[in-house]
Amino acid sequence: QVQLVESGGGLVQAGGSLRLSCAASGRTFSSYPMGWFRQAPGKEREFVAAISRSGTNTYYGDPVKGRFTISRDNAKNTVYLQMNTLKPEDTAVYSCAADRGPYYTSGAYSIREIDYDYWGQGTQVTVSS
Repeated sequence: QVQLVESGGGLVQAGGSLRLSCAASGRTFSSYPMGWFRQAPGKEREFVAAISRSGTNTYYGDPVKGRFTISRDNAKNTVYLQMNTLKPEDTAVYSCAADRGPYYTSGAYSIREIDYDYWGQGTQVTVSS
């Protein structure tokens, strides 16, 4: 079992930046690919970014490519989402998630919500225009 706790959300003006953190419990964090998803009011949950368990491979949803960066520190059991050049349409609850796999390569990850097994409670990000 893995528990995930997000932090770093808040209110920011358009064009600003925020860095989200997701702290994981347990000793197996480094074995899980990790992802960030977001859900805006009245919309379905949307894939944002994923990172392999080794941290070598990353992937981003089209709306955030070139603006967001996912990273991880396995020594600290933490995954990050650096969000730059924020737009009002980035307003959502952002959740991190862990994928148990199994995967046979350290560079694997998934962009499918259904593949993720553990979820945090989410943190609100609001971007004002």
